[in-house]
Amino acid sequence: MIKTTIKIDGMMCGMCESHICDAIRKAVPSAKKVEASRRKKEASFLTEESVDHVQLKEAIDATGYTFLGIESAPYEKKGLFGRK
Repeated sequence: MIKTTIKIDGMMCGMCESHICDAIRKAVPSAKKVEASRRKKEASFLTEESVDHVQLKEAIDATGYTFLGIESAPYEKKGLFGRK
């Protein structure tokens, strides 16, 4: 799994977070666990394969919010039974 985190400016409320999550789901239909946080000024999601960063930037910019950056990194599920 790959965790992608997008830095976004301009989110002010819960509806802003919802708009960002919807934009991500449309741009990346395979995205799982899509979350946005106005407090952290970021959104994140999981995918099986890497995603097109340019496509995500365009999707965020189209919503009217400011795309600040993107980062993708391998993700391992954490939890009680995920330890080795």
